Amino acid sequence: MTRPKTIAILAVPGVQLLDVSGPLDVFAEANVQTGREIYRPVVIAVSHGHIRSSSGARLVADHVIGDNIGAADTLLVAGCPNAAEIQPDAAMIAWLRSAAPAARRYGSVCSGAFLLAATGLLDGRRVTTHWAVADRLAAAYPDITVEADAIHVRDGQLRTAAGVTAGLDLALALVEEDLGHEIAMKIAGQLVMFFKRPGGQMQFSRKGEAAPAGRSALQEVQRWIAANPAVNHSVATLAQRMELSPRHFARLFRDEVGMTPAAWVEAARITAARRLLEEGHAPKQVAVECGFADADTLRRAFARQIGVTPAEYRKRHAKVHLGALENV
Repeated sequence: MTRPKTIAILAVPGVQLLDVSGPLDVFAEANVQTGREIYRPVVIAVSHGHIRSSSGARLVADHVIGDNIGAADTLLVAGCPNAAEIQPDAAMIAWLRSAAPAARRYGSVCSGAFLLAATGLLDGRRVTTHWAVADRLAAAYPDITVEADAIHVRDGQLRTAAGVTAGLDLALALVEEDLGHEIAMKIAGQLVMFFKRPGGQMQFSRKGEAAPAGRSALQEVQRWIAANPAVNHSVATLAQRMELSPRHFARLFRDEVGMTPAAWVEAARITAARRLLEEGHAPKQVAVECGFADADTLRRAFARQIGVTPAEYRKRHAKVHLGALENV
């Protein structure tokens, strides 16, 4: 019989528990669905003793770095809420530099990308991580191409997943690589998860929402836009509110806010549209109330910024009303 494939997950102190347990449950379910021990999951710690997770729950690792467990088939680095601030010690970096390339596949879940990036193994590669820290990863490691909207990314031997639950998506994709579509579909059904998650992770992000910036007079204009998204917000109209010429206003806005007035207006309208969609309003109504020419204009702008259409966003994120609960 073929020996089980070792799935090794490195868990550092403060680890996000689901970054570890989520992928391991997917691999464990693969064993159940096939009736064979295809995968042998192991948790690896930096040092001996319990690993206290970010939720307070404690993990008992199977091994510590440096133990002779042989080459892992798949090695993943789990994330933790403060991964961007952690400076991995020399022993962890040395171990990852040796163990990761020796594995058939290696990668990270969520902010674990920061720990892996510190080794230099991600330089020149395409990766993803949690949307909230994607810009920080890109700034800290300019040789890495960060795909902020992706749920998971495959780049040769490297595999990376976005925030937290995306670790399950990545693990399911790895199982599909190994065992095929049918088994992966059965696992998704058993775990009640999407086989292919619709849309990217930016639909969950609040990144890019319009926030007032610049001098107080400019912030007043921005607050007016946000409070009245349906109003005509041409440069000439906005400039008049500040008693400036359109050219002077546009230059001042761009210099102090960091984007053009038109871009800020669209961002403010998208923010307002998200709020209305989350309250259950229909896209046609939202388009009118948020200043878009029509529902199609809203759809194009929304899909460009959020990654899904307004209808899809409403379906997944609208609040459940009390009346609906009473009828369940």
